Amino acid sequence: MKKIRIGSGAGYGGDRIKPAIDIIENGNLDYIIFECLAERTIALAQLEKLKDPKKGYNDWLEYRFSKILPICLEKKVKIITNMGAANPKSAAEKIKEIAVQLNIPYVKIAVVLGDDVFHLIDQYLEQSIMETGQSVKSIKSSIISANAYIGAGGIVKALKSDADIIVTGRVADPALVLGPLMFKFGWKKDDYDLLGKGIMAGHLLECGCQVTGGYFADPGLKDVPEIWNLGYPIAEVDKNGNITISKLKETGGIVSSATVKEQICYEIHDPANYLTPDVIADFSKVQVMETKKDEVLVIGATGKKRTDYYKTSIGYRDGFIVECEISYGGSGAYERAKLAGQIIDKRLTMNEIPVEELRVDFIGVNSLYRDSLSNKINSEFTCHEAMDVRLRIAGRTMSEIDAQRIGHEFDSLMTNGPAGGGGVRINVRQVIAIGSILIPQTDIDINVLYIEVKNDETKKCSSF
Repeated sequence: MKKIRIGSGAGYGGDRIKPAIDIIENGNLDYIIFECLAERTIALAQLEKLKDPKKGYNDWLEYRFSKILPICLEKKVKIITNMGAANPKSAAEKIKEIAVQLNIPYVKIAVVLGDDVFHLIDQYLEQSIMETGQSVKSIKSSIISANAYIGAGGIVKALKSDADIIVTGRVADPALVLGPLMFKFGWKKDDYDLLGKGIMAGHLLECGCQVTGGYFADPGLKDVPEIWNLGYPIAEVDKNGNITISKLKETGGIVSSATVKEQICYEIHDPANYLTPDVIADFSKVQVMETKKDEVLVIGATGKKRTDYYKTSIGYRDGFIVECEISYGGSGAYERAKLAGQIIDKRLTMNEIPVEELRVDFIGVNSLYRDSLSNKINSEFTCHEAMDVRLRIAGRTMSEIDAQRIGHEFDSLMTNGPAGGGGVRINVRQVIAIGSILIPQTDIDINVLYIEVKNDETKKCSSF
């Protein structure tokens, strides 16, 4: 039975490159995906694009492609990636430059366009943002981006045109894998059972080495061999949608029923109704079986007709955050850190510094769980006996000047008490918030632009 092998080369924007090179060289791959976007990532990329119209793609794109491009072309491994982020066209142009510099004789790059719907935002002003309930109109002046989670259609078009590299912006993460499966096996847009299986394959690969033991590891409970040398996962998929997850034998990590099950449950909310732009996947009857060491068979995923909407992430400016830290050590460290927090709170009131939100944490004491739960975990005796406490104060303001004023008050703790503070760190940054809405799929026009590198020249072909 016909099978294809797809490797994961990244599970987030800054992931390691060496394990990706390893599976390109030794994994007998047909395709490799680089999944490098998060919801906030693309909004930050849009902000970068506003400063420089040629930027807005993944920061590691140039480094990655300089390493992987010659090997992928030699091994005939096609690359599919959302490293284009807010500017996939500029990303493709940069890949073209790299190919020319490396004296690559020929490569065809496809750019999937259509996810950027910022120009349509006026159509959705009356919609409510899912996370806050406020209208899109109420934040219109602060909006910097709007990107829809599009599906696998553009990737399939690009593969039909024999592209070697496909660069996208905001596509749904598992669509990076579903695309080549639809193309290679001829799965149709309404083959919902098969599409659900393809989404399962994409979901297992999209987070990289999480499925080979990275996020699974918990010493003494869930030990992972050679975790410092984690191998990236490979999915072998047949035309019926049966999936085998594995890794290279010579790498660290583990592929087991437990690692696979954890990844299946990751971020899907309702296992019977996993909403994607291509299909509503149903993982509720999935079976996971270890077939041999570091090989796991996954069957039983299915799907049903997709919704008529795309989830769309709106990025908008939401003030500034100042984050401040200082350490106290030795006898009375916790009491001194508490006093320092009280001083800052009083100083902000005295100086009428407007703060939208203020958070005071004692790292190692209550920074993860806050007081209600932390007090049950840590007795008051434990807190008072702490000999190493780091105070963290984070404040959100609507102006950068007010954020800097908070930082100045914090810096003054060095000489204005309490005793023994040190290791001050202060950072002010703009807040880019994310809100979600649903927009009709019919509103979006997905196009594919092609760039060919041939004899050191670039020829641009017309869009689909």
